[in-house]
Amino acid sequence: MAYAVIKTGGKQYRVAEGDTITIEKLPEQPGTKVTFTEVLLVGEGESVRVGRPHVQGASVTGEILEQFKGDKVVAFKFKRRKGYHRTVGHRQQLTKVKISGING
Repeated sequence: MAYAVIKTGGKQYRVAEGDTITIEKLPEQPGTKVTFTEVLLVGEGESVRVGRPHVQGASVTGEILEQFKGDKVVAFKFKRRKGYHRTVGHRQQLTKVKISGING
């Protein structure tokens, strides 16, 4: 089974055909096909091709399934005896992608 390591949103993901991954938001709409060209590694069985930094001619294709917001992350800042406390919340925009093919 072929697999690849791709880079998107400043992070790296190990993907195989049929996988569903959650990544940082992409600007496309659900149902759109996307191509990831920043492929760092491609492997199938015993053969592994490592890029420097990217594998030449390799790409990974997928389809956007949905755009959604992640779970809320709460940051609470507090300084004792100073009367200072502050709560800040954040919800990351995410995209769910189904990997449909590994080329190269």
